[in-house]
Amino acid sequence: MAERSGTGKSGASGKNASWWRVFHDKFVVEERYMDPDARRGLYRTAVVLMGLGTGLFIATLVGFLQWSGLSAADESSRNWLLTLRSEPLTGVMIFLAVIFGPIALPIIVLVVTVVWGFAARHAWRPIVLAAAMLTGVLVSQIILPIVRRSRPPLELMLFGADHTFSFPSGHVLGACDFLLVTAFLIFSRRENPRAAVIGFVGAGIGILLASISRLYLGYHWVSDALASIFLSLVILGAAIALDTWRTARIPGERITGELSKADAPGD
Repeated sequence: MAERSGTGKSGASGKNASWWRVFHDKFVVEERYMDPDARRGLYRTAVVLMGLGTGLFIATLVGFLQWSGLSAADESSRNWLLTLRSEPLTGVMIFLAVIFGPIALPIIVLVVTVVWGFAARHAWRPIVLAAAMLTGVLVSQIILPIVRRSRPPLELMLFGADHTFSFPSGHVLGACDFLLVTAFLIFSRRENPRAAVIGFVGAGIGILLASISRLYLGYHWVSDALASIFLSLVILGAAIALDTWRTARIPGERITGELSKADAPGD
């Protein structure tokens, strides 16, 4: 009887240890070796994106406040889009607005991060994606009540009235963060530059569609959408810097994640 009892405890302990091992391995950061020049290139890209995005966002904000620069095209672009309106095109734009909206997009992000987190050997990249999306939401919610920019006239809105502030566009910022950060996290682990180009071109097309839908439906000015794109460049740069700092190792540096040792040169 004592032996059976001891065996049962050992089995339970083994199962607990196995469960903990799986959980631990899932959250071991996926470190990887790369050439020193490649890592420096990633850091340079991150700095350029953050600097460029910040500068362009500030320029757009100042232009809106002084009604100059990029904001000077807000009225003319809105009037031009009014001439393109038609019932079939409006249906397409409403569909895009729903896909990139505050209900559908968070669901899509949640599904992607959960499925990716369970399917991947390491959960680091889905966590970075989720963090980038949350950062975009927080930044948008901080800026909106500070700038307090009014939206275009209510009579021009084709999908219900919206009385919230306009600068920056939350729809566009969410679409940019999701598409750009996802593209980086996927293609930064692949050595095929053509696939990376295709991935980022696809992300750019998605961003363009999300932006046009918000402008066409009458909810934002052009400078709102541009400000969101520029903010997303900052978030993308931060994601690149964080991911590179935590995962990129050059020959001679120690790999600390046990499951990442297979990425060492010569393995």
